Amino acid sequence: MLLGAAVVTAGAIAAAVTLWPSGGGAPKVGSSATSPTGSPVPSPTRSYPLSQAPRTIPAVRGFTAARGPGWRPASGGRVVVADAALADEGRLLAGELGLAYAGQTGARAGDVELDVTGSGDQESYVLTVQNGRVRITGPGEAGVFYGTRTLKQVVHGGGTAPEGVVRDTPAKSRRGLMLDIARKYYTAGWIEDRIRELGDLKYNEIGLHFSDDQGLRIESSSHPEIVAAQHLSKAEVKAIVDLAASRHIAVVPEIDSPGHLGAVIAAHPDLQLRNANGAAFQGSVDISKPAAAKIVDDLLNEYAGVFPAPFWHLGGDEYLALTVANPSASFPQLVAAARAKYGPRAGVADLTTGWLNDRANVMRGHGRTMRAWNDGFYRSSAVSPAKDLQVAYWTGKETGARQPAEYLGAGRQLINYNDEYLYYVLGQPQTFVYPTGQRIYEQWTPRVVRGTAAVPAQYDGQILGGVFAVWGDRPNAQTQDQVAAGIRMPLRALVQKLWDSRPPALSWAQFRQLADRLG
Repeated sequence: MLLGAAVVTAGAIAAAVTLWPSGGGAPKVGSSATSPTGSPVPSPTRSYPLSQAPRTIPAVRGFTAARGPGWRPASGGRVVVADAALADEGRLLAGELGLAYAGQTGARAGDVELDVTGSGDQESYVLTVQNGRVRITGPGEAGVFYGTRTLKQVVHGGGTAPEGVVRDTPAKSRRGLMLDIARKYYTAGWIEDRIRELGDLKYNEIGLHFSDDQGLRIESSSHPEIVAAQHLSKAEVKAIVDLAASRHIAVVPEIDSPGHLGAVIAAHPDLQLRNANGAAFQGSVDISKPAAAKIVDDLLNEYAGVFPAPFWHLGGDEYLALTVANPSASFPQLVAAARAKYGPRAGVADLTTGWLNDRANVMRGHGRTMRAWNDGFYRSSAVSPAKDLQVAYWTGKETGARQPAEYLGAGRQLINYNDEYLYYVLGQPQTFVYPTGQRIYEQWTPRVVRGTAAVPAQYDGQILGGVFAVWGDRPNAQTQDQVAAGIRMPLRALVQKLWDSRPPALSWAQFRQLADRLG
């Protein structure tokens, strides 16, 4: 385990001292002498000062300093791999650093060598600069890729990779950006640019909320009648998915239901939810009708083949039948269906929970790990949400709102989408304001799930990570390029806090200056 981290002294990053477990750990650099605390102390030399930790975003979590010239790309330098599975990572890095790619060849002076080795967190890595070469290893390909991102940042930031050993691993396993491409159309090229940006920052997921009242924006063969005129083709989506996979990023799709289905209702008006007086409820389908479930399941099964990543977002929020004062009186058809399926005491919330569970059963058949919005989880006497559903917690403003600790106390895993810090809502409707990187950097941690208060530390392990969400409520309020500029610093601040949830070593001003230098 890492017991040290970089600290700021007189405006510079001081070298962190890392204590390695006995019997293994970091490659040897310098001598084996130890300080009074037992930490390794590099041998002094006449030639080089003690190295300083590389400056990256997110910051590396552990660095063992050494004395030596460090490493920069030079003529004749190559990227070599010890494992053929790392060919994509090797070619990418070689192109970025202006080096040759030499494949499975022995490393020599000036080279960068990549290897999958060891055990532990598949996203961890060790980056060693020693004897005029760089070696990046990790238990999994993702970790090795993150090591190449560290090296790329150091070099592109105008620096020399410092002599010594970086040992790095993320604090949180889910680190994401979610895009609402249903309300606002984004070009495939723009989405691909965001994927490249996310990969360099060590994010590992991008969510696509692609179906809502305003349109379903990905080509469909099962229900072409519901697809918006402006949409992504399946060929464009495949290119997006393939690029994301090359950066170890999962594309997490969301077909929200049983609310937010206006695109379905526009083509199938008979499925619209209506109350006892015949009044229509926007975006909500009548879940007492089997045809509504069939269309949604058709789409889930179709798009499961388009998005191969193991994660899926079921939505489940803001079903308008449960926002009225007396759902049972307003929607007798829903009550009748609930009682026919779940017994004489069942109500609208039971039928809605059953709908979510049925959609989960569909995606469970495709081997997916599923999440749903927190306001899609209802207290219910007859039906409970499936135990394996993760909570995508975004708000505490819904009817019957529950604190995050209630979900965590029940043993659920949670992903933090806190709308106080992590919601970028175009046009700033209602009480939303565009989030700033500074506020995330200085105030937010993964345990700040609702509002500004942190949940108890005992639940930290159940909080898998966080997602920054871009919503298109007023789609013309910003161009896609303005969105990219607006989310640039929030994305950097967020990943710093997800990679290492301890207080950052740099001030906000220093962090922003570093971001500007790294690009």
